Amino acid sequence: MADLVLATDDAGGPEIFASLQGEGPSVGTPVAFIRLSRCNLACTWCDTAYTWRFEGDNRPHRNGTTFERKANQVTLSPEKAAAKIAALGQKRLVITGGEPLMQCGPLADMLAILPDIEVEIETNGTTRANAHVDIRVDQYNVSPKLAHSGNDVELALIPERLDFYASDPRAFFKFVIAEPEDVDEVLDLQRRHMIRPDRVFLMAEGITSEALRTRQKWLSDLCLRHGFRFSDRLHIHLYGDERGT
Repeated sequence: MADLVLATDDAGGPEIFASLQGEGPSVGTPVAFIRLSRCNLACTWCDTAYTWRFEGDNRPHRNGTTFERKANQVTLSPEKAAAKIAALGQKRLVITGGEPLMQCGPLADMLAILPDIEVEIETNGTTRANAHVDIRVDQYNVSPKLAHSGNDVELALIPERLDFYASDPRAFFKFVIAEPEDVDEVLDLQRRHMIRPDRVFLMAEGITSEALRTRQKWLSDLCLRHGFRFSDRLHIHLYGDERGT
């Protein structure tokens, strides 16, 4: 049985914690979080670059920081991860990353030990769960990466994957918006893949309350105009841009 590869918290332990879900359709819900390490994409504004931008990784990021792998990545057996999650006493689990669906094998083993917990997975939408994971998922939060993320479109926006999630009633789409023009790209993807507008969330890019509020002033109007839903980043307002929140 393979181990899970997790991000670390500020104390160097696995990043497994209880908090309020800060984004998307479950915002404000008490949940347990597990943050897995590694990602197949590299967003220039990523706020969890410590999950992928290790020393020797030259993929661009706006602040240029690289992280020591040994200090920011830890392995844990599915049994130990499940025990830590169960000890938090929450009814719902959010699996995030990095890109968590890169680790479907050990994820399936972990979820088999947690049969009574609701499961929410946050994914960039470039891959999909295997059958053993998918059968346990109650909600997918799919966050396709737009051009301003800095990723090549061929890697970030895979048509058959977007079609797959658009056809799954468990999936909601959450787009990170930095400028008003980014919404034109969302509209194109929404039409092309026939995504229902009420399953689309627009979320301002930002890692401070001030940056979020500035963008949200015009983003809320765009949600109203196009029938999309608005997502805040509640955890930023409550805790700041910190690990374990």
